[in-house]
Amino acid sequence: MRSVALGLWVRAGSRNETPAQAGVSHFLEHLLFKGTERFSAIEIAERLDGLGASVNAATGKETTHIHARFLDEHTEEVFDLLAEMLLAPTYPEIDSEREVVLEEIAMYEDEPQDRVHDILAGAVFGDHPLGRRVLGEAEVVSSVPVPEIEAYRSSHYTAANVVVGAAGNLEHGRIVALAERLVSPDPGGETAPASAGPDGEARLRFYEKDTEQYHICFGAPGITRDDERRYALAVLDSIFGGSSSSRLFIEVREKRGLAYSVGTYSEQYTDSGLVASYVGTREDNVEEACSIIGAELERLRGAPVSADELARGKENVKGRLVLTSESTAARMSRISRSTLFDLPIDSLDAMLAKVDAVNVEDLTELAEDLYAPERLSAACVGREESRFREALGPVSESLVAA
Repeated sequence: MRSVALGLWVRAGSRNETPAQAGVSHFLEHLLFKGTERFSAIEIAERLDGLGASVNAATGKETTHIHARFLDEHTEEVFDLLAEMLLAPTYPEIDSEREVVLEEIAMYEDEPQDRVHDILAGAVFGDHPLGRRVLGEAEVVSSVPVPEIEAYRSSHYTAANVVVGAAGNLEHGRIVALAERLVSPDPGGETAPASAGPDGEARLRFYEKDTEQYHICFGAPGITRDDERRYALAVLDSIFGGSSSSRLFIEVREKRGLAYSVGTYSEQYTDSGLVASYVGTREDNVEEACSIIGAELERLRGAPVSADELARGKENVKGRLVLTSESTAARMSRISRSTLFDLPIDSLDAMLAKVDAVNVEDLTELAEDLYAPERLSAACVGREESRFREALGPVSESLVAA
């Protein structure tokens, strides 16, 4: 190929914030594009466009990164600019960007199918930083001063917390040389301190909003980034709700037409994780949809998956692994995250072999561990909390009284 994907990754995200800093990580990510000593925001945009680069950035619970895909002949120029943006922002246009982020938060509030996932995180993790949304709070974003933002950046964007990742048409030695010359953050020797792990208590959270649908999530603490069961969890997720032939998709959407969107997902963090299911359905269907989810959760815990489901789930996961491995951006992200969190960088063949090694007993044990009724939290965005509460019995009796 003729392109390179390059990312500069920082081991710091929303879980590193205090409540008074809620949203600083994400706001800072925006401000990286707003100017350096050499370039204004417009000049940054014009320069990247002129190099044919596709550039973006993202903030998560435990990471922040800026990345680009570009023609291989422009590797040095793009690397130079990204490094300056990450390590030497000057914050010249902070007030206008405050308004942009506040608009993003407002837009997000109008999207209940997105909002409910953060409400679920709050239910699963409670007051722990993993329970707070990455976007943060409007009150913080609207008032946090530049010195506090820079203090946060300089204390977290240190040498011990930064990883350079690249994939595509490149020479490893050249990337190393450029990194040594261009990426020289403060040589702080400690990784960003993270809060202690969450308590794992089950909770119910309801967010009242006048919506056409009730947006419902059930979830529980999952597994960590380095847990070898993550391959088994990927297969289990595919079987339960993570594919178009999954149990929830077939039962809720295909057979009964109760939802347009229904499915499951999982997330892994340094010391915890999340397993979750979602359905968006009209008020009259809430009880039936929750009843089906409860029945499928019970079946997942109590009955072994079939040989056909196991084979199909494995091939689904393997297909996604292979397809993403052929994307330079996805490969750059995978190796960067692995390095950032001190995880081994498995070859594609090694990952496929781990998926092939998953058996029925692995899935049964995982389902019993992660989806026990007493572990489940619930979240909903809708009009009436009572309508939601009345439907929870088939999922977890303890949630009814929560």
